[in-house]
Amino acid sequence: MNFTKNFEIREVCAPVGAASNTDQNSDRIDMAGYENVTFIVPITDSADTGVATITAEQNSADSDTGMAALSGASATATSAEDDDLNGQLLVLEVERPQERYVQAVLTSATANIAFGNMIAILHGVRTKPVSEHSTVADMTLAIEPAEA
Repeated sequence: MNFTKNFEIREVCAPVGAASNTDQNSDRIDMAGYENVTFIVPITDSADTGVATITAEQNSADSDTGMAALSGASATATSAEDDDLNGQLLVLEVERPQERYVQAVLTSATANIAFGNMIAILHGVRTKPVSEHSTVADMTLAIEPAEA
């Protein structure tokens, strides 16, 4: 079972600069054909008392209008001192959402937080084969490779 053959990987949100009032949505994910999606975003800068959060929302339509937050679907980290969250990840998995479209929302509060590129990994594929998403420039699978 190869990871790249059973999952789809996408870049779904560009980096977000340091702010204490971030409210940034990822691309919307069409979950048709998938059971789960995992959102992964690095915290690239954190100020003392800054709060970084990723929350999932869903909708039956491919639209920001009508997106609703999912109960229990958030990951949060609070900075105890300047730069202590730098290089750490927020990871949020949504399993079997009830609506077809899902997005992640990044927020920051209290003090400055900056985020890197957000990645979404769609898994629990119902239909194979999985093809690479347009945000993937190249993907290689090496099986039992010899030294170069």
